[in-house]
Amino acid sequence: NMVRFAEETFGKLNVLFNNAGIMHSKDDNAVTTDEEIWDLTMNINLKGVFLGCKYGIPALQRAGGGSIINTASFVALLGAATPQIAYTASKGGVLAMTRELAVVHARENIRVNALCPGPLHTELLMKFLNTAAKKQRRLVHIPMGRFGQAKEMAYAALYLASDESSYVTGVDFKVDGGITAAYVTPE
Repeated sequence: NMVRFAEETFGKLNVLFNNAGIMHSKDDNAVTTDEEIWDLTMNINLKGVFLGCKYGIPALQRAGGGSIINTASFVALLGAATPQIAYTASKGGVLAMTRELAVVHARENIRVNALCPGPLHTELLMKFLNTAAKKQRRLVHIPMGRFGQAKEMAYAALYLASDESSYVTGVDFKVDGGITAAYVTPE
């Protein structure tokens, strides 16, 4: 058990970062997405967060509090530009779970927040956006005009894990280049 290992190794658990997730290449719209793809995506993206919290929260309670960071996505707030029903729904579930847990555990000094990355320059996304036209179709919607970097998400997670965010709980912390803030049209 990861939680037991953390407690035995470090004395207590202070931060739980539920960051595992997939976006399956066969995830499409509600009509064409197979149930197996739906179930796999929900099991990793949503049930994985639930299980992390189920087993991590008691350790945070024993420690006298701490921070939980659940990775969601900007598509949980807007919907996706291309059909990916299972991914979008799973990340929406992560947001709802995050809010619920934040309210339930706030008086225990346990903060629960969702990190909502925008499109990131990752191998996974670049494999999907494998032409200049596909990349531009995404970039035109990002006011900052570029994809985010992994280190920018890491800095956001570090903030949410730190005492500097001690009065922050139940939020969808958007690190998205402004994509959720504005309606942008091509020039």
